[in-house]
Amino acid sequence: MSLIALSGACEAGLLFALVALGVYLSFRLLDFPDLTVDGSFPLGASVAASTIMAGVPPIVATFLGFAAGASAGFVTAFLSVRLKIMNLLAGILTMVALFSINLRVMGKPNVSLYGTDTIFSWIDGIAALGVWANTVLLLCIVLAAKMFVDWFLATQMGLALRATGASPRMAEAHAVDNGRMVMFGMALANGLVGLAGALYAESQGVADVSMGLGTIVTGLAAVIIGETVVGAGSVARATLGCILGALIYRLVIALALDGGMIGIQAQDLNLVTALVVTVAVMISKTRLKKLPSIRRTRLPEPSKAEGAAS
Repeated sequence: MSLIALSGACEAGLLFALVALGVYLSFRLLDFPDLTVDGSFPLGASVAASTIMAGVPPIVATFLGFAAGASAGFVTAFLSVRLKIMNLLAGILTMVALFSINLRVMGKPNVSLYGTDTIFSWIDGIAALGVWANTVLLLCIVLAAKMFVDWFLATQMGLALRATGASPRMAEAHAVDNGRMVMFGMALANGLVGLAGALYAESQGVADVSMGLGTIVTGLAAVIIGETVVGAGSVARATLGCILGALIYRLVIALALDGGMIGIQAQDLNLVTALVVTVAVMISKTRLKKLPSIRRTRLPEPSKAEGAAS
């Protein structure tokens, strides 16, 4: 693998590490099968690209991408919590609606950012890091996001959110508003996904309405691979697993596509993805059978959660 291909794989892995953190919050902590991700990812990209083209500073545009993703997650949770629509269906409805909304935001199927300033052109101007410039900036952003998630989930509100996902009945008995926790958690999860979409558009130089296809699969694969590699213990360990899982996933994909000698080509990407996820799930299940104490990552510290809920 060439140096450029390796840096590209690390860059993509770090971008999808943010998606994995969002999927970890919704899928693992809240036990909410959220397909909104396939729509909130391009939503963050389309909002960031459109606002940059309108003259908004890249940093503000990136934050707007986060806010747009958070809004999408809130809508999904509102459909589920307030309108009593099944979780899976609520996510599908939001995802379908976001396709049209993204077209409205961009005014066309895609928006090119080539030749415009992004947060990545900013780091190019202050440090000569060559092909690793984007990777270094993304690593700083991902580590900041991980530390924020770790900190938040240790606060009283974060512990209440974890209690809602682990045992809604117990949390409700301790005066926790489960509906509010689900809406906040889903907004935060999809905010991270929207942030990933905004950064993806700025790093690739384009936002496309179809760029979210398969995002949820990539996020789930990263979470599962991370659990397989580092196990599922504390929150800090689980979020580290999300980052490592996303990096490993993208490196495996890059190696597979780089291995032309065994006949794998670009059109086989989905097949390779399915095989990687299947192997990761098989390994994860084998480990869980050997270590039954790590079956769940939700609420690893029940005594603290109960204290927060009270």
